[in-house]
Amino acid sequence: MSAIIITPTYNEKGNLKILLEKIFSLQLPDLQVMVVDDNSPDGTGELAEELAQHYHLWVLHRVRREGLGRAYIHAFQEVLRAGKAPDYVIQMDADMSHDPLVIPCFLEKIKTCDLVLGSRYVKGGEIINWGIPRRVISFLGNLFARLVLGLPHRDLTGGFKCWRIGLLKAIDLNSLSSNGYNFQIETTYRAHQKGFKICESPIAFTERKTGVSKFNLGIILESFYKILLLKLRG
Repeated sequence: MSAIIITPTYNEKGNLKILLEKIFSLQLPDLQVMVVDDNSPDGTGELAEELAQHYHLWVLHRVRREGLGRAYIHAFQEVLRAGKAPDYVIQMDADMSHDPLVIPCFLEKIKTCDLVLGSRYVKGGEIINWGIPRRVISFLGNLFARLVLGLPHRDLTGGFKCWRIGLLKAIDLNSLSSNGYNFQIETTYRAHQKGFKICESPIAFTERKTGVSKFNLGIILESFYKILLLKLRG
């Protein structure tokens, strides 16, 4: 059973080394990590190259910052083009908001489904260090997506996910139109449309302690109108 963890980065130099130490301390066999760096001005890409000398690490350098969705699509395509693709692909943030300790749980859960969603909103899940406004926005965004798209899953906007490689092959990556947090909704929706089995696994999401959050008003607005577009286009 082989897996690759994909983590997009932009100015995550203060978090990357700690994250990789936590991931590889799990000592999971056949596990590698891909860092997808959008030309971070703080030197994250250069640090990733240094760390690649010590870890089973693949560094994908992108010329400019194009957003979360574009970074993931590029990474997925590189993985699928590889001579021997892994069995599973895991998405996770580089800002320490996702705890690597749940990765073994994901790899166990994926044995009985095609896509595992790390969920803050199922029993056992939680959010740490968020204020009330952010909680309300997240709750309403997920509720809106569930109602409009007819999806039963409680956490559609989370970025901690585990894919069976066959599911990624079945999705037309070039057709994906979302970029920000709505990318998470669109990819889950496409998997649902194709009839793949999706399950949720509880996670504790912790708001980043260093660096600057990428969450902003533009991302919120994109999510709402892109959900409507997804429904209209089918």
